[in-house]
Amino acid sequence: MLRANLNEILVFMAVVDEGSFIAGGQAMGLTRSAAGKAVNRLEDRLGVRLLNRTTRALSLTDEGRVFYDRCLQILAAVDDAEASVAGRSGTPRGLLRLTVPDAFGRLVVLPLLRKYLEAWPDLQVEVSFTDRLADIVEEGFDLAVRIGEPPPDTRLISRWVARYKAVLCASPSYIAERGEPLNLDELAGHDCLIFSSRNRRQSWRFVGDEGAWVKAQGPSRLRLDSGEAIRDAAVAGLGIAFLPDFLVAQDLAAGRLQQVLPDVEAEDVKIVTIYPTRRLLEPRVRRFIDLMVEELGT
Repeated sequence: MLRANLNEILVFMAVVDEGSFIAGGQAMGLTRSAAGKAVNRLEDRLGVRLLNRTTRALSLTDEGRVFYDRCLQILAAVDDAEASVAGRSGTPRGLLRLTVPDAFGRLVVLPLLRKYLEAWPDLQVEVSFTDRLADIVEEGFDLAVRIGEPPPDTRLISRWVARYKAVLCASPSYIAERGEPLNLDELAGHDCLIFSSRNRRQSWRFVGDEGAWVKAQGPSRLRLDSGEAIRDAAVAGLGIAFLPDFLVAQDLAAGRLQQVLPDVEAEDVKIVTIYPTRRLLEPRVRRFIDLMVEELGT
């Protein structure tokens, strides 16, 4: 009976993934009729309707969505169990759940995901693009990519994978109106665009005249929780921004932004990966981290 129940669940998931009973049945080696009967038996046993059926399309009910998501977690747990005995040579498979900063994710991570998926055809990837600091343990992510040093958390392990230069920049219109600061002290007379999210606020660190790291930052009337929004605000002439070069390189080249205090040495922006503390890192997670180091570490 247990095996029959599992088969019905797998058929249900195949129907959802493929979008129809015909395609889902074919994926499981079944006819459309057999796939439909398997899902019907599953619904009868659970006492709920999992799928809305129309002549044109299938869609998950609210109960069906909850059940499908829970089944994905169960299959991921099965993959984890396999990985725990497969060792470092294990083939990556299953679902990799990532949370990445919005702009960095789209500009840098997405091209890496193409290589990753091409290399490992048994993998699926689910990505959350957000500058919000997700709780990866509570929200079930395998891996987080973050900009800057993460806050300490005994549940998590962090690994540095890349560094980017950070630049002070502002629009030509802002500099024409407010003037260009000639040294770090003069930032105090300018509007500075600061990243701020919940209790986390960006600090700007530079090498001072005596060779020591110093914090320098002017007043901030506008604080934003998105790197792209800060860049857009800088382009719009709302202040001076301090951003990684991958985010502003095109704007600098096109003249929409210009570098401020280019001779001042700024602290590099660290890119780190964060994952839950485990005795064995699953191959799908380890391989993606290795790819980031290989492609971005230089």
